[in-house]
Amino acid sequence: MRAVDVITKKRDGLVLSKEEISFFIEGFTSGEITDYQTAAWAMAVLLKGMNARETTDLTMAMAHSGEIMDLSDVVPIAVDKHSTGGVGDKTTITVAPIVAACGLPVGKMSGRGLGFSGGTLDKLESIPGYRTNLNTDEFKQQLKEIGIVLTGQSLDLAPADGKLYALRDVTGTVQSIPLIASSVMSKKIAAGAQAIVLDVKTGKGAFMQTLEEAKQLAETMVSIGELSGRSVVAVLSNMEEPLGIAVGNAMELAEAVQTLKGKGPDDYMEHSLTLSAHMLVLGKKAKDLAQGKQMALEVIENGKAFEMLKKLVKAQGGDVRVIDDLSLLPQAKYSAEVKADGDGWIGEVNAREVGETAVDLGAGRAKKGDAIDPAVGIMVRVKVGQKVKRDQVLFEVKANNPALSAAAEKRLKNAVKISAGRVDPLPLFFGTIGG
Repeated sequence: MRAVDVITKKRDGLVLSKEEISFFIEGFTSGEITDYQTAAWAMAVLLKGMNARETTDLTMAMAHSGEIMDLSDVVPIAVDKHSTGGVGDKTTITVAPIVAACGLPVGKMSGRGLGFSGGTLDKLESIPGYRTNLNTDEFKQQLKEIGIVLTGQSLDLAPADGKLYALRDVTGTVQSIPLIASSVMSKKIAAGAQAIVLDVKTGKGAFMQTLEEAKQLAETMVSIGELSGRSVVAVLSNMEEPLGIAVGNAMELAEAVQTLKGKGPDDYMEHSLTLSAHMLVLGKKAKDLAQGKQMALEVIENGKAFEMLKKLVKAQGGDVRVIDDLSLLPQAKYSAEVKADGDGWIGEVNAREVGETAVDLGAGRAKKGDAIDPAVGIMVRVKVGQKVKRDQVLFEVKANNPALSAAAEKRLKNAVKISAGRVDPLPLFFGTIGG
């Protein structure tokens, strides 16, 4: 078998066999198949697509390119969640303690942000001492002992995905649905997940700009799950405006903690309860979503979810005092307000503009390897459909550089549209696929 034959077969729109896909991924991982050949193959996949069976075979080939974590000796069922990313999306930090406090262990490997804001690991690293580099043995031991782990992805898990993603990023092939879906699912399967809840976001602040694209990605990932023997449910959620109030690493961490105390923003609380409920249903702790939501709400109200977060932070070497006293988190030197120019209803809060402005402040990465400033960010004080008065605060900018703050204030003026007529609030969700 030759790499060029696999490339030309897909170029011509033909269906690749499981053996051809495995051969190609194994050769790429080992270095026998070159980057330029893989780039050509990825472009062929982008242009010609893959059917459900091909995409599943690709996912499993990438998952098996490295270690496959087996959690069956630690927990009866491993339930994971994945978000396709969005502005103000700090849900893992709230959802994982909620679900673990309900008696369903959560062992999750998360990533760093690249694009609109920091990732879950960046937010957790706002806590002094918090370790995000647990090895496999530490991961399994902690999951067994306290029922919750949030760490970075092991280099031994799905190494083909890491190599392929880096190549896609510089060859214009990131947008391929089969390549996106196999990237996400290969990591989840390699990490031992038997049941997976996917938060697939759509809108200006999401990777999938349209609902149709988000549905296609969700359906592909659910299909991979079914064909590979996993239980998968995908929730389609709105990312036209930021989720919650805080956009910025330490600020988002603080909001997640406040939500575990029952004091979070309404939209973020509802989002967290919904995802928690789906995880509890898949993990067979709740018979339906209504019961799952009630269970999640109870562990917030009785303090068990908050205490679970403190257990997590302590177990991974973090300073627990920060969780009890959020003022100990990194704080920005400068604060400025962006105010409404007139009366009316909020017609738009452009999530992409807010997210990119946060990156400009230092809250996210423009390119891989950029340093993150955990203290900076934006507090979004309005939602679509809200009535506002002239000079009402729309945003608060938290910065460590006055010039960057001034630029952010100017840009955020254009992130909001105020309508003379009444505007309906945006829906949080657009439906569910699978489950």
